[in-house]
Amino acid sequence: MLQQKIQYKPYAEKDFSSLKGLTGISDKTLEIHLGLYSGYVKNTNILNEQIIELTEQGKTGTPVYSELKRRYGFEYNGMRLHEYYFGNLKPGGSELKDTSKLGNAIQQVYSSIEVWKNDFSKVGSMRGVGWSILFQDPFTKTLSNHWITLHEEGNVAGFVPILVMDVWEHAFLLDYKPAERPKYIEAFFSNVDWSAVESRLLA
Repeated sequence: MLQQKIQYKPYAEKDFSSLKGLTGISDKTLEIHLGLYSGYVKNTNILNEQIIELTEQGKTGTPVYSELKRRYGFEYNGMRLHEYYFGNLKPGGSELKDTSKLGNAIQQVYSSIEVWKNDFSKVGSMRGVGWSILFQDPFTKTLSNHWITLHEEGNVAGFVPILVMDVWEHAFLLDYKPAERPKYIEAFFSNVDWSAVESRLLA
């Protein structure tokens, strides 16, 4: 009996060129950042191809296969988190209203949007490289802020990313000094597309 070859559909890089002109985040920073995102897409596809090749050759028990599998979470999550990040931005941003679906969901957990925003910002200001993410629990629908390190470390199984902020230094170092991360965070909030963020909420 013929064994069917494993099929793989490559991931396509998304176009975020419309983000030029962000407030407080220069076009040069955006250009470099999008280049890094492109690398994550490319490396995810390469890893998939290599893993499939080793699987077809029966070499899944090898150290090479194990290292590729471990690396995959970093590259794949790097790709996806950047898509969430760029996808929740637009030049000039928009307003998050208390009466909106997202505003109500936030206020069911936090006493006010400002209290939530302050917590989210403080998470993003913590020492180290990583991400500040507002997640939604798919079972309780509750929202909570989390710190993610190295893309794949700290993600809560099954939780849905609602708002994603990149606080790796490449996201702001051309525009702000390392100690000025809070200024970058304020710039980030001035560009948030709240309608896009709200569309990620589970029903």
